[in-house]
Amino acid sequence: MTWRMPAETAPHERTWMAFPREGFTLGESAADREEGYAAWTAVAHAVAEFEPVSMLVDPTEVARARDLLGDGIAQVETPVDEFWMRDHGPTFVLDADRPGVLGAVDWIFNGWGDPEWSEWRKSAEHARFIAELVGAELVTSTLVNEGGGIHVDGEGTVLLTETVQLDPRRNPYADRARVEAEMARTIGATKAVWLPRGLTRDYDDFGTNGHVDIVATLASPGRMLLHRQDDPSHPDFEVTRDLRTQLSQETDAAGRAFEILDLPAPAEIRDDEGFVDWSYVNHLVVNGGVIACGFGDERADAAARDILEAAYPGRTAVTVDARPLFARGGGIHCITQQQPAVAR
Repeated sequence: MTWRMPAETAPHERTWMAFPREGFTLGESAADREEGYAAWTAVAHAVAEFEPVSMLVDPTEVARARDLLGDGIAQVETPVDEFWMRDHGPTFVLDADRPGVLGAVDWIFNGWGDPEWSEWRKSAEHARFIAELVGAELVTSTLVNEGGGIHVDGEGTVLLTETVQLDPRRNPYADRARVEAEMARTIGATKAVWLPRGLTRDYDDFGTNGHVDIVATLASPGRMLLHRQDDPSHPDFEVTRDLRTQLSQETDAAGRAFEILDLPAPAEIRDDEGFVDWSYVNHLVVNGGVIACGFGDERADAAARDILEAAYPGRTAVTVDARPLFARGGGIHCITQQQPAVAR
C-alpha cells in the first residue's frame, strides 16, 4: 500500500464538520452560544453551495442542528465534545497502487496536548467512526497530530511546525526523523518543510501551539500562500517576516524553490484578549470555490478574495465572517475536513 494525501484542490466527495455542543468552547452566555452555533452553520451553508456537507451531531444538539442546518446538510448523530473537525477527524488518503481505494488516517488526538480545559475523548473516536461510515480503510498512527498541523501539495511535500509535532505534550519521544518517517508512511510525504513556530496568539492557553494552517498553505506545487502582518507593533510582524526569509530558502519535494504569495492580515490587530491571529490563510478550498475567512474589514477581505482567486484559478472566493471562530480558537479550515473523490 502506498498512501498519498491529495492536495486540497483535488476533487472532493464532500466536506465533514461537527456541530457545536454546549460547553467551554461554545461559550458561557446565551449570546455566546448563539453566536457559535450561527458561525458553524454559516460555514456549513457556504460549503454546501459547492459540495455536499456531512455534519456529526451530538445527541443533545439534534433538534437545534435540524432547525439551523435544514434539509440540505446530512446530519449524523454521534457523541461530540470538541468540534474542530480538521484536528480530531480523519485525514483522508488515497492508495496509489489501488485506484478507487480510500484511506482514513487516525492520528492520536489528545486535545492539542491535553490541556486542563480540553474535552476531547469523544471526538477522538470520530476518525474511526467516519472511516466506517464511508467505507475507508483505517490507517492507524502512533503519532499525536492534528489535521490543522499539516498542509500538503499532493506531490510529496508537507508543511510541519516544530512546536506542534515535536511538542513534548504531544510526542515526548519524537524527533524530526521519526515524524518524517510517519508522514511518509501515512500520507506519502517525501519532503518535510519545518516551520520553527506559528503565530503568537496560537501559544496562548487555548491555542494549538503553532498550527501551520493559520500561517502557510500550498496553493499548488511550488506555490505557497503566507500570512503577512504589516503592523510593526504586532508581534507577528517579526514572526511572519522571519518565516518568509526562511521559507524563501526552502524547496519542495521536486526540488523547486517556493513562489511565495503574501496574504496580508486585516487592519485590526487586537481584541479583548490581546493581539489577534486573524489570518486569511485559514481558508477551505472546495469544488469550484474557496471559503474565505472574513474579519469585518471590507478592503482587506476583498483583497484576500482577489489573491485567493488568483492563486486558485477557476474558483470563486466567498467570505464568511470568521471572527466568532477565531474567538474560540480557530478558523474555517479548522472546523472542516475534505473527503477526496475516488475513481469509480
